[in-house]
Amino acid sequence: MNRSQIDRTTRFLTPRTLVLFAMVAFAVGYRLVVYFVPGLLPWNFTPVEAMALFGGACFADRRLAILIPLAAMAVADTLIALALPAAQLRDWIVMAPVIYACIALTAFAGFALRGRVRILNVALAAVGSATGFFLVTNFFVWVGSGMYPANISGLIACYVAGLPFYQYGSLPGTLLWSAVLFGTFALLSRRYTVLAGAPQAA
Repeated sequence: MNRSQIDRTTRFLTPRTLVLFAMVAFAVGYRLVVYFVPGLLPWNFTPVEAMALFGGACFADRRLAILIPLAAMAVADTLIALALPAAQLRDWIVMAPVIYACIALTAFAGFALRGRVRILNVALAAVGSATGFFLVTNFFVWVGSGMYPANISGLIACYVAGLPFYQYGSLPGTLLWSAVLFGTFALLSRRYTVLAGAPQAA
């Protein structure tokens, strides 16, 4: 490894980046616990959207801000997929591109929080992310699942069926996990100044 490679690695492996990565990994690990320990919490009460929002807001490198949450999700999803029955696995494969696109868009939305991490801003971003995820994913369920009529009544029925998962799972889960991730990192940054220096908006 030459000097330039060492310098690039050193710039990448900063304490801030390592702590951020560890927090993302913890959030993904929690998602695995929710799946493999049924009944612990609602299925949608997971940190997926909050993790992407946090990554977009806090990773200095914009590529890492998107790639690390996606890669962490991919690892978790691979482990979950291995335990899925064949029929559920097919459904998951169909929806996976939509889900990952939503996660990437949420990370992009996190860019707007750079230098503006405030309680109200994070709460609004969390609500917007969870709501967008609900609207987009349920729309594609209506389009591709064949479970609902291909008309406005079918679309409304699809959204109504998904509403409990949003109302009692993804929305409060995204709000709670956003508070945990952003709040924990803010406290750590105050205690350890080496973690400070939030990326600024372009």
